[in-house]
Amino acid sequence: MNDKHIVSSFDRDLESIQATVMKMGGLVETALFDAAKALKTRDVELAEAVRKGDKIVDDLDLTIKTDAARLLALRSPTAGDLRTVLSVMEISSHLERCGDYAKNIAKRTIAMAGSGEINGSLTALGRMSKFVESMVRDSLDAYIHRDTEKAGEIIERDLEADQIYNTLFRSLLTHMMEDHRNIAVGMHLHFVAKNIERVGDHATGIAEQTIYLVTGELPDDDRPKKDRTSLDFQESED
Repeated sequence: MNDKHIVSSFDRDLESIQATVMKMGGLVETALFDAAKALKTRDVELAEAVRKGDKIVDDLDLTIKTDAARLLALRSPTAGDLRTVLSVMEISSHLERCGDYAKNIAKRTIAMAGSGEINGSLTALGRMSKFVESMVRDSLDAYIHRDTEKAGEIIERDLEADQIYNTLFRSLLTHMMEDHRNIAVGMHLHFVAKNIERVGDHATGIAEQTIYLVTGELPDDDRPKKDRTSLDFQESED
């Protein structure tokens, strides 16, 4: 009877943690959507709301990590349950970083207020953002349904996200080289594109956790990139 109570309590705690992860995922999806909308419409107020809202995502990440650590300390989970706990901690970290990138995009939008646009760049960024937003949404869906086939497809889609980014990067670089007046806004737009591309990487990381959860093994992480043009153009923002 006592064992059943312990198992039941463990299951409830684990379900609660996973529910918090899904709540966090929903907030991150909204933040990414709003950040892209603010960029496209030059809505500084919306961008500021995205920037401020990142604290909620950070707080949920801390809650998940704390609850998961407590669960590991108080219980002796089986191999399958242990993988579940470890996977939700990893997914929480991926989502927290996606939230940071949404915040960074919002900060760049605020910084570009009043600046001009490089031909077609905002439209291209909008398409790229929709593509990676769908990766995040589908990766969470794959996790919920333990769908390794769908998870594998998301990993493959990351190559397309990289290709979209590299094409956009080369276009921005060309415009900056042709007219020095494009350099300031071009750099902002490049870092926006890089942040979006990194969201795709983290969506891939979530998909990999689904495969780990189901099979007990992580897929080969040696995924080729479509292009190395912008390898040196990296950004670290918090």
